[in-house]
Amino acid sequence: MTALLALSEAIEARDPYTRGHSARVAEMAHQVGLRLRCDEIQLGLLHLGGALHDVGKLVVAEAILAKRGPLTADEVAEVRKHPEAGARMVALDRTLRPAFPGVLFHHERWDGGGYPTGCKGVQIPLEARILAVVDCYDAMTSDRPYRSALPADEAIEEVDRCAGTQFEPDVAQAFIAAWESGAFGVTAALRAAAAGLAGRSARASTRPRASSSRGGSPRR
Repeated sequence: MTALLALSEAIEARDPYTRGHSARVAEMAHQVGLRLRCDEIQLGLLHLGGALHDVGKLVVAEAILAKRGPLTADEVAEVRKHPEAGARMVALDRTLRPAFPGVLFHHERWDGGGYPTGCKGVQIPLEARILAVVDCYDAMTSDRPYRSALPADEAIEEVDRCAGTQFEPDVAQAFIAAWESGAFGVTAALRAAAAGLAGRSARASTRPRASSSRGGSPRR
């Protein structure tokens, strides 16, 4: 386990823009799992899956991960290999195999428009449904080579707006509730900003959805 977790850290070392991403995803997924009353086994899977969800990016060229401009169709296809590559990696170690569903399915969408399998709804394992929301939020609120970070309250709007399409509604709402409670270290000012969420969501209806950037996802 130590060796593969070290590989996960190696991914972030290749791309300074994602440094700390996997640790944040693991912690936020745990907090959402608590809101959804996950048991201890499920919480453990969320933490392990969060730590390893991007390990498959070891197969993606560093030049693509760090590219500042739009990705070509071929580059998007290469990025989209990482869930299956990561799943193959964790399958090699019996202590890591429980993380397989989260690693493989964390880019699936509630409406079936995700990848790599196109499964939808409750066909997607719960841990992957949770990781999908958390991964997207952390990507949106982090600087990337191709864009600056969104303010946290705007990212929360996007999570809310994509509930029922990209994200399972109950999971999205549990994430928002955890954010508003300060479970992620959110400041009082940002919690106050969240109070206007409903009104701003209506005005945001013309903005691209969280899944529309970078060939189907704002996160690599």
